[in-house]
Amino acid sequence: MQKSEKDEKISKLAMQVLTLARDSIMVNLRFLDMALSRLTLTEQRGNGQVAVNGMQILYDPVVVLKMYRQEPNRVFRLYLHMLFHCIFYHSFQYDKVETEYWDLAADIAAENAILEMSVYQGALKQDEEAKAKLRVLKEDVGALTAERLYRYFRNNPLTENAKKEYRAFFHRDEHLYWKPAEELAISAQDWRKISERIKADLKSFSKARGNAESNAESIEKNLREATRERYDYGGLLRRFMVMGEDLRLSEDEFDYVYYTYGLSTYGNVPLVEPLEYRDIKKIREFVIAIDTSASCRGEVVRAFLRKTYSILKSEETFFKKMNVHIIQCDNEIQSDVRIISDEEFEAFMKHGKLKGFGSTDFRPVFDYVDTLRKEGEFENLKGLIYFTDGYGVYPERMPEYDVIFAFLEEDDRAPQVPPWAIRAVLSEEDVEA
Repeated sequence: MQKSEKDEKISKLAMQVLTLARDSIMVNLRFLDMALSRLTLTEQRGNGQVAVNGMQILYDPVVVLKMYRQEPNRVFRLYLHMLFHCIFYHSFQYDKVETEYWDLAADIAAENAILEMSVYQGALKQDEEAKAKLRVLKEDVGALTAERLYRYFRNNPLTENAKKEYRAFFHRDEHLYWKPAEELAISAQDWRKISERIKADLKSFSKARGNAESNAESIEKNLREATRERYDYGGLLRRFMVMGEDLRLSEDEFDYVYYTYGLSTYGNVPLVEPLEYRDIKKIREFVIAIDTSASCRGEVVRAFLRKTYSILKSEETFFKKMNVHIIQCDNEIQSDVRIISDEEFEAFMKHGKLKGFGSTDFRPVFDYVDTLRKEGEFENLKGLIYFTDGYGVYPERMPEYDVIFAFLEEDDRAPQVPPWAIRAVLSEEDVEA
């Protein structure tokens, strides 16, 4: 249907308003130029909403003009808000979360980053009230990334009134078109590259402005979370595999020619017998160390233990004989539980208690494991994984087995792990999955 003259005028004005907002972002926030170039403007008249899908900003021109009439800066704010959803990776996790809380967390994270930058083109009348609410949230949550906020809301469910109040201050766009990455023409990997570029450009931009880099602190934290390497936890554990005998028929090393020749020539007397074992990589002995300082919460530790053990005990991973030590330690060894069966692990998960909650020192665990090795507790210990927040004293000497330090979140302030150890950052969702 052909547009009326009035509709044409509305479409033209809405495009001008959005283009002005985009150009204003380009001029004032140059580090976002690449991200801006990846989003096209697509009119969707009559749907009563504005949304982003990772490729396009889909907008109802009437809605855009109403926003501009109410408060001109709202369109700039909306455009920037949607851009941050993309560079913070918010739409690419939508199939893995409870959408109501993720929507809320993503909106708050985007708005917090905008408010901290203090860009006057995006200032709104209600900003001071919004900042007051964000200050309260920061006291409970810490860094306001979508991931942290989402975990906080799941652990501390909100009332319906609280949800409505948060939406009134932080909701800008609709999230109807957020889809798994593989369904989008511009993939999650494309936006990851853009986010990496922005992360690099942001430092130069902050210095050029001459104000504190703290103005970009929230953006940096959200970008760090968005570009954080996602680890294949099962893949990491395969580093701890050892060669050993598994009592199964080894078809790879069995020659059927000699076998059948012997049967036909000598009458049911094979020249070779099949090997009764085959060498395959399996986990035999393993140490799981748990930092029981006050920063490691009990429910997360239990989820980590269950996930780790479930990977280790799989039939294609474990030998028939297992030897797993679960060691709890803060600044000294608090307990050591030896697990040799599923029943013992389930008993530990049901009745075992976390002990310690003092300061953290990693060295006692390594000294203790060395003692166990000397006493013959391990035949061929290949690996130790240490679940911790990273704040502690690391051993100086490299052990004779592989080590993973697994952190629940990224923290640049934590001491660097030794060069001989593997550093893995796991999300709480990864642990609890």
